[in-house]
Amino acid sequence: MTTLRPPAYIVWSTDQIDLSDPFQHRWYIQQVLTHGRAEDLRTLKLEEIAAVLDDILLPEDVRDLWQRFLEKRHAQG
Repeated sequence: MTTLRPPAYIVWSTDQIDLSDPFQHRWYIQQVLTHGRAEDLRTLKLEEIAAVLDDILLPEDVRDLWQRFLEKRHAQG
């Protein structure tokens, strides 16, 4: 079990997340993309974001930003 204690400004409903649980891992990525700061975003792997982007709930502008960013990064190789 990989347990994480996220900052309250990202996750306020619990004090720890089990990142080995796929549901909790996707949910945590969703929370970081929506509420995280730059230092929090740096902890995520771009491959993980790309893998779950279509499966998580994000504000439209946040989703669009990440889709464009990942597409541009992929095109650059």
